[in-house]
Amino acid sequence: MKEQFVIYIRELQNVICSALEEIDGASKFSEDVWKRPEGGGGKSRIIENGSVFEKGGVNISEVHGLLPKSIQEYLEVENSDFFACGLSLVLHPKNPFVPTVHANWRYFELYDEDGAITDQWFGGGQDLTPYYLFEEDVRHFHSICKQQCDKFSVDFYPTFKKQCDTYFYNSHRNEARGVGGLFFDYLKPNDVMSMKELLNFITSNGDSFLHSYLPIVEKRKDTFFDKNHRTWQEIRRGRYVEFNLIHDKGTLFGLKTNGRIESILMSLPPAVQWKYNHTPGKGSEEEKILNILQHPKDWI
Repeated sequence: MKEQFVIYIRELQNVICSALEEIDGASKFSEDVWKRPEGGGGKSRIIENGSVFEKGGVNISEVHGLLPKSIQEYLEVENSDFFACGLSLVLHPKNPFVPTVHANWRYFELYDEDGAITDQWFGGGQDLTPYYLFEEDVRHFHSICKQQCDKFSVDFYPTFKKQCDTYFYNSHRNEARGVGGLFFDYLKPNDVMSMKELLNFITSNGDSFLHSYLPIVEKRKDTFFDKNHRTWQEIRRGRYVEFNLIHDKGTLFGLKTNGRIESILMSLPPAVQWKYNHTPGKGSEEEKILNILQHPKDWI
């Protein structure tokens, strides 16, 4: 299973980067291949200062070794080796009317002292973080998510959509990071779905990503914006940073397993503001998106 998924994420990285370079038209991804001293490594691809994307990363990693003590305690295992691989991407567009997007698809194995697999699961999802609300864009993003889920189970979309709303939530601010999408973890084989069927579900989601996001980029990337729009974008980016550094399990896992810091923190936007007690104007478009983030809704 791990060989199949590694092959898949390597090719998916190529496909996604090529499509993003084409729509940006000005900037190309730089590639950084890195090794992890304890075992494994990865390939980080970063795009910066483009005509569409101010900063973005599409990274893959394959790491293995002894599971750190803190993660063993979290997973309630002892003296376990692990293998983890996945693709993670974050894109921060230049235009405030184009939403930030995040996606991740990953696979995990645990082993006993003899090297036999004791546990295995998939995780991942994708979510959208707009700075200005265009409901048709959000409905499009969620409709692609639902279409992929419905191929496998009609229960998947409502379950994973709810988990996304719950997970990508800045509890210290009492607001969502964005307008959601899908979030799932610890997907394991059961009486209903085999590991192969779960692999098909994960890859179907990965294959659909560009269809969920690029039409939104194409529609909004040339929208006129001014300094005020940009200021709001940078303030909201601050909330994105807060979530990633305070709550995100992927960031914490990477740091605790001695992952590559530059690759882990590639999700952080290049220009951010923290204004003291900033409150958008009554009835403004900025207040509109803030109200949505404080009261997550069903989009389909």
